[in-house]
Amino acid sequence: MNEQFSDSSQIGLVSTFSELVNTDFQGEMNAICWERNLNGDFKEIVSKLQLKENITEVSIEDLLALQLSEKGNIAREIILNDLQLLTDFGASPSLNLLKNYERDDEFDFISTDVYSYHIDRSPIGTDTFLCTYHGTASDILPNHQVEQKIIIPEIREKLKELHDGSEAEFETFLKEYYFDLHYQPKPNAEPINLGLGHLWRLAVDHPEQQVLPCVHRAPIENDGEYRLLLIC
Repeated sequence: MNEQFSDSSQIGLVSTFSELVNTDFQGEMNAICWERNLNGDFKEIVSKLQLKENITEVSIEDLLALQLSEKGNIAREIILNDLQLLTDFGASPSLNLLKNYERDDEFDFISTDVYSYHIDRSPIGTDTFLCTYHGTASDILPNHQVEQKIIIPEIREKLKELHDGSEAEFETFLKEYYFDLHYQPKPNAEPINLGLGHLWRLAVDHPEQQVLPCVHRAPIENDGEYRLLLIC
């Protein structure tokens, strides 16, 4: 068991997919982990897939077409099973081969790309599921260790300089351009890395949500190494 997971009141640990999808978020707990130690050679799968763009969606047909060793085949079966479990649950999982995400460098005082700590928002009740099979893994932070960027005075002032309108319109502007979804770690914040092979369910900001949404970020990729990530 990962001590960082078990020591955190933010994380609920489960041992089956059924528990993962049926356990309620409550209190400070807004991330649930189906903790797994996966066998199989996921690196072999990555080495045989074709990167067509910086983010390439891998289809089931792409996976099935690969000629793999025994360990590579074990890894493929795990991925196919995860995709099937999530699809049967009613989710729409996507398997991505990732070189890197697009960077947002339009403003030097605030970033709205996925490398910045952020929350996910939805108009309907839903959750974010993710699993990193290969490469660097995402980080999460407890909500008390972050500050919403738009309430930091110097950032808010600069955003107001971009906006030409009333205070009420300013709040709408912040939402329209997703500035309100992004967070700044407080000094001494301690990120929790989600690790490899675990299937995670993260709380999303939506109208029926009973807990604070989970603050997370994509990791900086290792040079020359692709990530293989399931997300929905």
